[in-house]
Amino acid sequence: MIDREGLMSVTDNALFDEAMSAHTTFRIGGKADAFVNAQSALEIEKIIHFCKDTGTPYMIMGNGSNMLVSDKGIRGVVIHIGGGMSKCRIEGEEVYADAGILMSALAKKILEAGLTGFEFAAGIPGTLGGGIYMNAGAYGGEMKDIIENVTFICPDGMIKTETADKLDFSYRHSMFEQGGYIILSCKIKLKKGNYDEIKALMADFNSRRSEKQPLSQPSAGSTFKRPQGYFAGKLIQDAGLMGYSIGGAAVSEKHAGFVVNKGGATAADVLSLIEHIQTTVEERFGVRLQPEVRLIGER
Repeated sequence: MIDREGLMSVTDNALFDEAMSAHTTFRIGGKADAFVNAQSALEIEKIIHFCKDTGTPYMIMGNGSNMLVSDKGIRGVVIHIGGGMSKCRIEGEEVYADAGILMSALAKKILEAGLTGFEFAAGIPGTLGGGIYMNAGAYGGEMKDIIENVTFICPDGMIKTETADKLDFSYRHSMFEQGGYIILSCKIKLKKGNYDEIKALMADFNSRRSEKQPLSQPSAGSTFKRPQGYFAGKLIQDAGLMGYSIGGAAVSEKHAGFVVNKGGATAADVLSLIEHIQTTVEERFGVRLQPEVRLIGER
């Protein structure tokens, strides 16, 4: 049980027994014991101290675009880094931005400044912090290509700034996945470009994304990581699973690499479908697909 009065003494932004389905792009998830919309690094530090002092588990989330929350919900405190931590300033070719800013909003600011290099991220449906956490990428670009340094809270509570080469970036991975770290902000290094060309490239990427991906249905983005030498979506399609459903969860008929919530899906439906996809693809092609979506909460 959470000490509600104790938590409310360190933050005015706590919601209790909050349905996580309202905070994930999958529109799935049971209740979190407490959900806090963090407004500053200081507030986050206070909440973490409270959690450690009381033995209360906690986790960090951004836009909820790459996570599946269990039907039983999340025990402890969910610290949401979003609109309250979304400042950005641009100095020449350098961009300083808070972790809570949406990638799409940051892309617009970068476009207005006439900087190139961030076009690939314009349509990624998440926050900057989430993008750094998983080294998000698209259309040949990755966050590690443009990040100069990241400021974060360490597991011991210290705030540090490290350059990108110290953050163990690789395909859909960073040091932060080890747990215990909280991304606060970063510095991005870009180059001067032509406004019209940057805008056209962003529009092209967004058009391709809209044409190929099931953006009209709730999902967590690409369900599986790309296996070396293959494409997850093609393997799933070639296994005859396009449109296959369990409960309210289905393999998208537009892009087999996406599991979508076609209405009323539970986390159990999605997990069962993921397992069925993994088993079927492995039996047919000898490839074990690994989930890209993060599985969160009480099992």
